[in-house]
Amino acid sequence: MTVPALRPRLLLVEDDPDLSQMLAELLDEEGYAVTAVRDGQAGLHRGLVDDWDVLVVDRGLPGIEGVDLVTRLRSRGLTAPVLFLTARGTVADRVEGLDAGAQDYVVKPFDVEEVLARLRALLRPMGGAAGELTVGSRRLVVGEQRLVGGDGEVMLSGREARLLETLARRPTRVFTRDELLSAAFDNADTLGAVDTYVYYLRRKLGKSVIDTVHGVGYRLGAS
Repeated sequence: MTVPALRPRLLLVEDDPDLSQMLAELLDEEGYAVTAVRDGQAGLHRGLVDDWDVLVVDRGLPGIEGVDLVTRLRSRGLTAPVLFLTARGTVADRVEGLDAGAQDYVVKPFDVEEVLARLRALLRPMGGAAGELTVGSRRLVVGEQRLVGGDGEVMLSGREARLLETLARRPTRVFTRDELLSAAFDNADTLGAVDTYVYYLRRKLGKSVIDTVHGVGYRLGAS
């Protein structure tokens, strides 16, 4: 079974209405679930109340300037990668943006293909070889249904591996049970299958391998 790709959730904070609309439409076509806001205050609110896979933030925002916005989000626990869009291209400006907590920086005017490539790089799983995903102190070998490292090798069932792979590809994201059911199970399964296989994985790998976010769903844990 091929794991369907979930649409990465992207928060776009850009005050130029034409540029915001163009980017939102383009990113939607590229498979992102885009929410666009036009000022720093709205960006702060949406950045804190929702769960994101990546943020694209303009530096010259009304309300709260872009660097200040990212600094505040980081201080309140946001871990999603941030790409700055800006007309300020000096070395000092780039250093300031990166020190605020951004992972990448694109200067206007920019090439759209470069922005898309940089977003793909930010969303690429970190750590391990090309066919591996990090799960705590272990590595999930994609396609082989096994974990290596830690206390040795652990074999998983197909469903256990698909569920763990889905979580590990977006380690900071909270998935609803509906999303996990769609990504890792057959259409005939019910939501209860998600809870059952979370239990199986915790029994094999320890309770902290998957965190329960009450009222929302599950995300990858620290184990």
